[in-house]
Amino acid sequence: MKISVIGGGLTGLVAAHTLADEHDVELFEKLPFSGGCLSSYQINDYWIERYYHHCFSDDQHLFALINELGLADRLEWHNGTTGYYSGKIIYPLNTPMQIIRYPDLSLIDKAKLARLTLNAKKIDLLSLDDTPAEAYIKKNLGDRIYSSFFEPLLKSKFGERRSEVSAAWLISRIAIRSNRGASGESLGYIRGGFHLLIEGLERSIQAKGGKIYLQCPVTSITQKNHAWEVNGNSFDAVISTIPPQELGRLCNLPMPIIPYQGAACMTLGLDRDVSEGVYWLNMKDAAPYGAVIAHTNFIPLHQYGEHIVYLASYFAREVPAHIDKMMLDDFQTRFGISPADIHWHRMAVDPWAGPVYTTGYRSLIPAYEKQGIFIAGMFSKENYPERSMEGSIRAGYAVAECIKKRGIDDRT
Repeated sequence: MKISVIGGGLTGLVAAHTLADEHDVELFEKLPFSGGCLSSYQINDYWIERYYHHCFSDDQHLFALINELGLADRLEWHNGTTGYYSGKIIYPLNTPMQIIRYPDLSLIDKAKLARLTLNAKKIDLLSLDDTPAEAYIKKNLGDRIYSSFFEPLLKSKFGERRSEVSAAWLISRIAIRSNRGASGESLGYIRGGFHLLIEGLERSIQAKGGKIYLQCPVTSITQKNHAWEVNGNSFDAVISTIPPQELGRLCNLPMPIIPYQGAACMTLGLDRDVSEGVYWLNMKDAAPYGAVIAHTNFIPLHQYGEHIVYLASYFAREVPAHIDKMMLDDFQTRFGISPADIHWHRMAVDPWAGPVYTTGYRSLIPAYEKQGIFIAGMFSKENYPERSMEGSIRAGYAVAECIKKRGIDDRT
């Protein structure tokens, strides 16, 4: 079969990589680079992701793909520490003593929080799909734990839409991040950057005869008899990894409406550490970013020769005006950074950064085939109730299997 893949993010690349063995595959990506949210900048002599990334110990499909692409020796594990910025003070929250000293929660609050963390993997997530995270935490743990601990987390991930998020997402988030020791959480990273994974997939697709077209947006999709025309070229099947509602706009067919949010992420190269050794610093104080992610408090500084920090913000609908200036000005003032301390900064904005796991989200998850087009991505069931590299890879494999099965059915 001749197959068109729309979107060069992780799901699209994995689907193309899987299908290119037996089919003619052409992948279309509107940006000048592939990888989507896993794409990277080249800064001086190193690469760094546009959006912060790490992986988890249960990401078995990711590890298998890394091994298949010959990158297994580059997978490293480091401690990812966390903390909160509250009242202009950084509070690390990793060791038992640090947690005990955190002033915004009582000892009883901390005991409740510890119990929830220990039990998170046992909780039935499906039963929580219709329950707001805010209501769940307030009912089971109390208002203070919500406002002092969970609201900053929800704000850093979902911004103004945090009150819509389901408890299924929040408990899943706690469960997936429960691999913690006394010094922090064990997280994985490819030495040299995840761009090596993206490049490996690109090479594999092209070595199998597949084609990748960058800066080639899809502008039209039409059905002609049993075939599809994408930008005027005929294909036997189409896989779309873009948001379903965007696909519907292109092909004039009814598609599911998935709640999405945008992301604005500033990456900076600095002279010094700003978060006192903490990797992931949630902002409890009001700021134009929800979290400060100090990459070089996770990956050793010597690999880059400078400190690297992300400022992460999410938005609904339109990106806030002058968000880059607001972020930079606030960051310099709040953390005492002078312009001379900043070697460089880059701003990445994606209006379709990922789904918002609102209450009832599970009922919105589409099947892999809609209106004769195959669809998969961050909105697929493998990415519920928390999106990840692992989920996007599994979605790519799953939609590829659907295509293969259709090919077999067509021959019988």
